Amino acid sequence: MIGICQFGAGRIGQIHAANVAAHAEAELRYIVDVSADAANTIAGRHGAKIADARQALNDEAIDAVIVASSTDTHADIVKAAARAGKAIFCEKPIDLELARVDDCLAEVEAAGVMMQIGFNRRFDPSFAALHGQLRDGRIGAVELVAITSRDPAPPPIEYIRVSGGLFRDMMIHDFDMARWLMNEDPVEVFAAASCLVDDAIGAAGDVDTAAVVLSFASGALCQISNSRRAVYGYDQRIEVFGAKGMLRAHNRTPTSVELSTEDGIVADKPLYSFLERYAESYKAELDHFIDCVKGEATPLTGPADGRMALVLAEAARTSLANGGPVPVRP
Repeated sequence: MIGICQFGAGRIGQIHAANVAAHAEAELRYIVDVSADAANTIAGRHGAKIADARQALNDEAIDAVIVASSTDTHADIVKAAARAGKAIFCEKPIDLELARVDDCLAEVEAAGVMMQIGFNRRFDPSFAALHGQLRDGRIGAVELVAITSRDPAPPPIEYIRVSGGLFRDMMIHDFDMARWLMNEDPVEVFAAASCLVDDAIGAAGDVDTAAVVLSFASGALCQISNSRRAVYGYDQRIEVFGAKGMLRAHNRTPTSVELSTEDGIVADKPLYSFLERYAESYKAELDHFIDCVKGEATPLTGPADGRMALVLAEAARTSLANGGPVPVRP
């Protein structure tokens, strides 16, 4: 059994802990969290122990760590885990500052440990199938990609204040998806954004509605659309247009039943939350991590992917501030 220590007992921590506990080849041994109540809840649910970082990382029975704590703690935990020789799974982003990311990844490389980044959307069955058909050349050369990602409602304003902003917190997933689909890095970023959903988000220095255009050396373009409000549910779609046709991944709904009458056609709304929409991808992501810890795979989403997504997020922030396109400087 692969012994795992998890840092973080919040919403995403609950998902990861449940997936570890359900895995036939892994055991959740420790939970580390600043909230004793949250840690006790998850530990009690899955038969783990409560520990501090030193105790958990010094335990030779721990083979890997999952970093699902608040963003401002990621880099320090990753460095400590690397020094202890543990395999690492880290939720996005690694940090909000590129210099701290580079310092963190230098220690990971020096320690020679495996690290996977939590870009779970690559593991979504529909998105993975779309990607596979792209690589198989089903639509020829890619010319235009449209990625839609809209939350059903804004998170609490307390979260907004510490999140790092829409580009580094929310759209960072879409930046990674664009790179993965295109199989190349953008050379230019142009961002436009507004605060249309909640004035409190603007007062906190963030935006809640954004559109970004990524330009690639091949001439292809990718448009990313984000909003903190979609009254009809969690809106997650991808459309890829190529020389020979188009590939599209639709929203997921509770059922595929449609009612058709003379008044029109009625169907279910999309699934409401990311926890429901991406339940399969979180499980597949954990399965992949376990395979990597066992040495049977290499991370599909490695440290360089985490770093490059942050580079694009920073370019978008700069573009918004400057009001024009920004070249990408890795």
